[in-house]
Amino acid sequence: MRRPHIRRHRLAIAVAVTTAATLTAGVAGSASATPPASPVAASSSTPASQRAVDTARAAAYAHGEATGVSKKDTLEATDTLVDPDGRQHVRFIRTHRGMPVLGGDLVVHLTAKSAYEGVTRAFRQQVDMSGTKPKLSAGEARTKAAAVGKGEAGDAELVVDARNGRTKLAYQVQVSDSRTAESGGTRTVVLDAASGTVLSNVQADDSFLSPGLQRKLRARGERLNPATGLFTPAAPVTEKAAKPGYPAAAKGTGASFFVGSVPLSTTRTGKKSYVLKDSTRGNTETRDARDKELDKFSSGKPFTSTTNRWGNGTTSNRATAAVDAQYGVASTLDFYKKTFGRKGIKNDGRGARALVHFGKKVGNAFWSPSCGCMLYGDGDGRTFAKPLVVLDVTGHELSHGVVDATANLQPTRVDIEGNQFGEPGSLNESLADIFGSAVEFATNNPKNPPNYLLGEKLGLDQKFLRRLDKPSLDKLEGAVDYWSKASYDTEVHAGSGVSSHAYYLLAEGSGKKTIGGVTYNSPTYDRSKVTGIGRSKATAIFYRALTRYMVSTTDFHDARVATLRAAKDLYGAKSTAYKTVDKAWAAVNVKASNTPSAKH
Repeated sequence: MRRPHIRRHRLAIAVAVTTAATLTAGVAGSASATPPASPVAASSSTPASQRAVDTARAAAYAHGEATGVSKKDTLEATDTLVDPDGRQHVRFIRTHRGMPVLGGDLVVHLTAKSAYEGVTRAFRQQVDMSGTKPKLSAGEARTKAAAVGKGEAGDAELVVDARNGRTKLAYQVQVSDSRTAESGGTRTVVLDAASGTVLSNVQADDSFLSPGLQRKLRARGERLNPATGLFTPAAPVTEKAAKPGYPAAAKGTGASFFVGSVPLSTTRTGKKSYVLKDSTRGNTETRDARDKELDKFSSGKPFTSTTNRWGNGTTSNRATAAVDAQYGVASTLDFYKKTFGRKGIKNDGRGARALVHFGKKVGNAFWSPSCGCMLYGDGDGRTFAKPLVVLDVTGHELSHGVVDATANLQPTRVDIEGNQFGEPGSLNESLADIFGSAVEFATNNPKNPPNYLLGEKLGLDQKFLRRLDKPSLDKLEGAVDYWSKASYDTEVHAGSGVSSHAYYLLAEGSGKKTIGGVTYNSPTYDRSKVTGIGRSKATAIFYRALTRYMVSTTDFHDARVATLRAAKDLYGAKSTAYKTVDKAWAAVNVKASNTPSAKH
């Protein structure tokens, strides 16, 4: 059964608040334009970043009325970004009187001279939990959590639940081997420590295909059998004479399912022995799970070769899936590094890892933050005939890892089947689609032509899973083109269309056009015409907004403010880019004038 190694969701319903000493919350009213700054930034445990953390922490306490931080809170830095112009952004999670605060994250912004500039926070009020003695015992909480999650309960941890405008003493319990999920898994159950009421019950799996979509495909009798067989034999790689001593970096070739013959960076461990491990990308490695739902990456079997040639383009060779996985992971890491200077999913210089042949009859792909792994099943034998090792699937799921490491956007609700709902979760899915598509453009493999479609290689009858130009063409998930009050509780893949559409309009503009052989026709809510600023600028704006101005509760209107601030930072408040951000959001019905109240 799947253990609690897959991403933990913490529901987030509190409205994110952005305040600043020099910027208004609406941003558009800012008069002064700052010089454009490079989107590249550094994050590391250097003395400079530690000084930024110390200064930001002190500023959070000193400006408690704005930040919501009190003397009873302890702040732990999870990310520090220092811009090329010297501005600093420090992301914190908090504990209150020693207890973790759910929905208590914030980002403190400092000027180049380390002066307090503002804050982006998930919870409006100060957390004030006067009573910390629970009426429910830890044992009672574990028993109830096990019953609700239908599995084995771990330790019951006292937390402060500051979501949805509430402040409650609660227990958080991880329930493993849950029988509520199709193939087992883990749930995070949060219980009111006074009454035992279930505050949230969240499936931990972060899968590419939602339970609702899988159910619909099976009901329709649709069988996904993606076209493969693109492999043509490549010329053997001639290794330069190796210097004495192993291991050493090597260059191999792989025969993939979906992208033909591809180069692979591997590790030479002997005169005629190689392992599928890339030392040039932080020891990125793919292993064989051997049809087991493994708890640890180290339990996987390394792929080895005597020739440094991997796979044969078919399922008859277990290394074929590994070729697609390793190539996809490497391509995603390259995109983030070359485009944003981001070194690894967590920006810590470490590579990513993948386990292929994960479990028996698992028709999905997952991102697991705790092991830093991509997990790929081989298909369930009914609806999904082949592994989901497609390039944009990998780019999408690894981008969830980037979101986890930064804003950690969370759904507001998860049903018992595992379907997620709400705007922050929809924004999470949208960003994964945006950056997953961007990975394709950056890789530019002619056998996997880049486009604004997601899952076009899965073999679906509708020819794609989602698309950014007109999301409502996705009939399987019922994606929407525009924001409405219904977005508050829309399933996240359907709701993702709002911000995905805004991004496409920002990049390419409205109306009909053909890009790379694909025809797009992007409408607008108000029938306005939007002229795009180009994919590079649009992607830089959304990335900067994610990493600096979004928190776990950011909704679509918050995202509008975040991208406006990012555009101002990069290109100036009077720039065409800044003005187009505003137009793009208005074109999907996200405007300052219809910003919802704190409680929907």
